Amino acid sequence: MNILINDTPQTLPSGATLADALALIRATPPFAAAVNRQFVPRSNYASHALQPDDRIEVIRPVTGG
Repeated sequence: MNILINDTPQTLPSGATLADALALIRATPPFAAAVNRQFVPRSNYASHALQPDDRIEVIRPVTGG
């Protein structure tokens, strides 16, 4: 299935989860993730099933002043 991760097209197998998508881009903590603009708690990454054309945003914290 085709999805977007941070506006970059990616392909994952049918039945993939958010955890699979994050592994695909080698995301390393700290970060937060949202699917279709809905925040997904870290405890749900492995169980959150993705659908074709989902939009995933991986957001990293910014420090500074």
